[in-house]
Amino acid sequence: MSYGSINGTSAFSQSLAADAQSLGNLKMEAGKSTPESIKETAKQFESLFMKELLKSMRDANAAMKSGMLDNAGSDLGTDLLDQQFSVQMSGQPGGLADLIAAQLTRQMGTIPEGTSKPATTTPAISAPASNAPPAAKVSKSPTAGQVNFVNKLSDVAAKVEQETGIPASYMIGQAGHETAWGQHEIRNKGGSPSFNLFGIKAGADWKGKVAEVTTTEYVNGVAQKQVAKFRSYNSYEESFKDYAKLIGDSPRYAKVKLATASPQAFASGLQKAGYATDPQYAAKLSRAINTTLQLRRVQV
Repeated sequence: MSYGSINGTSAFSQSLAADAQSLGNLKMEAGKSTPESIKETAKQFESLFMKELLKSMRDANAAMKSGMLDNAGSDLGTDLLDQQFSVQMSGQPGGLADLIAAQLTRQMGTIPEGTSKPATTTPAISAPASNAPPAAKVSKSPTAGQVNFVNKLSDVAAKVEQETGIPASYMIGQAGHETAWGQHEIRNKGGSPSFNLFGIKAGADWKGKVAEVTTTEYVNGVAQKQVAKFRSYNSYEESFKDYAKLIGDSPRYAKVKLATASPQAFASGLQKAGYATDPQYAAKLSRAINTTLQLRRVQV
């Protein structure tokens, strides 16, 4: 059976009725998962709902009918009129169809009409390949300072990665977090660089140079300023090697070196081992590592 067009409405919509065939057609339309099919399906569902609503209203008033003029022809005419009303009332902006379409869109993961997938742009820098896993999405675009910091340390970090197996991006990310991407590096008395990128303190067993600075420590979750002694090196390479030795040789961090499957696992392992007293250290470090992973995978 074919149907004509009434007031510009599609033939299928005009002929819509609450039967098994119509519901089957709705399922087929919704299954296409396109914005157009979802919108049309939502409109048709609203039309079905409105038709049933009108029918219920008429049934509720049936007791008031005299019955003198009721016959099969009048019932058919009333049904067709309700059907046309339901179609004309459906698909209005802000109506039930919009709500249904929004719900279907969320369930099917379809991008609504008029939108597009967000494009991500990252700075173009040259960096050696790494064995670290892919970077997760970074919420903010890397800054120029982060780009410069990663560029400056990529070669030496890659060299230490080859010697120790600790991913270069993990080490650079941690160095970036500890020094605010090079803005707050630990300095010796007089202002010369200590090259200490990882905040490693100078304990009783340290025989090298020492830099004394004020740092923030968390005691029972409360931040406190303290003066502490930190190791001082002659180069960034010495700093990376000493850090890798600490992670690789200390029983305290035995599990950390094995937890390189993801930045989250590595950062969580360091926090559990007591590398820092900041209760949010793992979350902050994970973000820094992901930023580094993102930058080091961008090719010129």
